[in-house]
This record gives sequence, structure tokens and C-alpha cells, in this order.
Amino acid sequence: MDPKLIERINELARKAKAEGLTEEEKAEQKKLRDEYRFAFRQNLQDQLDHTYIMDEKGEKHKLGGK
Repeated sequence: MDPKLIERINELARKAKAEGLTEEEKAEQKKLRDEYRFAFRQNLQDQLDHTYIMDEKGEKHKLGGK
């Protein structure tokens, strides 16, 4: 995750609380938040894809889907 992306999201959030945002800034904020959510979900999915559960016999089983 790019720290500049997170910093810009935080800047816009602070500005929204203090004085409000223009329509362009609102659109930018939505786009940046969507990018952040996508990266977060992708990272979580990658972690779950590499997660194994060990049973009582000591055998590893890949974490399955629902």
C-alpha cells in the first residue's frame, strides 16, 4: 500500500471535517477509498490463500472457501 495514497485520503478526510470538499475532491476521495479497499481485500485474499489449518494428526490442510 502506497503511503502517499493513505496520506492523501487522510488529508481529504481532515479537510472534509474542517471546511468541506468540492465536487472534484469528493470524486477523488471516493476513487482513492475504492483503490484502498481493493488493495486491502487483495492483501487479505493473498493471506488466506496461504493459510493452512493443522488437524489433530498434525497434517496441514489448505483453508477452504465457504
